[in-house]
Amino acid sequence: MAIKDFVGKMKGNEDEYMELEGEEAQVDKRMLVEVERLDNYADSDRLQRKVREGNILLVKIRDLKAKDMEELKRSVEKLRKTCLAINGDIAGLGEDWLVLTPSTAMVHREQAS
Repeated sequence: MAIKDFVGKMKGNEDEYMELEGEEAQVDKRMLVEVERLDNYADSDRLQRKVREGNILLVKIRDLKAKDMEELKRSVEKLRKTCLAINGDIAGLGEDWLVLTPSTAMVHREQAS
């Protein structure tokens, strides 16, 4: 008889629950991908800040490449060191573009056979 009382109490408790009112916080989990230009060495500071903030950057380097190759090399090296420091990634896309990623993303590279 004690078992029936216990089971009966458990069944009665199944319907007793509390609903919580309120809205769940809407968090935007999408990652921002920005298209940027690298026209001079000073632009690398802006690009560093954006990748540190967690944005993925597609950077057009064609104009600086045509204007001053040494300045391009210094800029890319500065950006490479930043990506390395934040566990991000940097890769070339063709001849005229770079992609910079924060630590939450990485560039997939095909293995050469």
